Amino acid sequence: MRLVLGLTLLAALTSLPAQQPPAAQHGYFYVGGHYAGAGTNEVMTGQMYVEFLRPARVTRKYPLVLIHGAAQTATNWTGTPDGRAGWADYFVSQGYVVYMVDQPARGRSAWHPSTNPGLGGFSPEIVAQRFTAPEVNGNWPQAKKHTEWPGSGPGKGRKGDPIFDAFYATQVEYIADSAEAQTLIQAAGTALLDKIGAAIVLTHSQAGPFGWLLADARPNLVKAIVAVEPQGPPFENAVTAEGKARAWGITDIPITYNPPVKARGDLSAVHETAPDGPDLAVCWKQADPPRQLTNLKGIPVVIVTAEASYHAVYDHCTAKFLTQAGVKNTHLRLAEAGIHGNGHMMMLEKNSVDIAAAINKWMAGNVK
Repeated sequence: MRLVLGLTLLAALTSLPAQQPPAAQHGYFYVGGHYAGAGTNEVMTGQMYVEFLRPARVTRKYPLVLIHGAAQTATNWTGTPDGRAGWADYFVSQGYVVYMVDQPARGRSAWHPSTNPGLGGFSPEIVAQRFTAPEVNGNWPQAKKHTEWPGSGPGKGRKGDPIFDAFYATQVEYIADSAEAQTLIQAAGTALLDKIGAAIVLTHSQAGPFGWLLADARPNLVKAIVAVEPQGPPFENAVTAEGKARAWGITDIPITYNPPVKARGDLSAVHETAPDGPDLAVCWKQADPPRQLTNLKGIPVVIVTAEASYHAVYDHCTAKFLTQAGVKNTHLRLAEAGIHGNGHMMMLEKNSVDIAAAINKWMAGNVK
């Protein structure tokens, strides 16, 4: 059975078009981290793996920093499970230097039981429902519009399909404590920016708060934030989970407001009375007068939302929250740009290059 599966996947991959030419320079380094423990139990913890690609001719003023979401690693950007080139290759072809990270305590960034908290993960069933086959049993109205996961046949996007299995093989455990994950990435991410200089930060999903926190810590070095379906909505979970979350509105750890927020829970939230439209969540916002996210003001922000993703239900709440807090932003709903059928893992789907091109167009028009 394993041999048949392997041969099927090999046949699928060898029939694909040729890849784009490689970058002129490809390497890696680590940033951040510190020693903890003593004697034979001493380890380095908190460090972050960074992989980089540099084109032969750099034509873009600022590099891109790509930060993956929960259960993922930098492999999200380096290729697709059916063997096509990834977003990293596309952006290199457009003249960007590209940096890709494995979050601290994830993938090639070491997790240690003596220094890091417990881990969570996604089962094949959850991955199929949320990411690869939501049209089958997704529990949000837009799920039925999903068409762009690669593959064919009745099992497409589910366990046993070779492309699904190739994707699921990339899934890893992750720190389940959002506040701890955000604390770690803020430290390592600022170390990265201090090393490479000003950059555009592109986040996906669980990494959404990381973009806000890095811009808060280094407002002069974050030249734009591309938030691809950022973790949300503000203050309370929706669709895939329930309960209060993100006590600072868009983060689980402190972020700078004016007037200041002195303690967790001090940011006053109110529930809007009605949704903005059909099949949309009712948003939470700040009570008036709203506090301002002063360090994020003036940084170009785009929130990218796919047509069939569960984020289509609530990403507008994040956009509205930012606007209320004084942060101008663009909410790019892909369907309104003529890009249809995508789910949450849009960077891996059949039309992934079209989405990367739409992001590139926004960056070209908004990043100075």
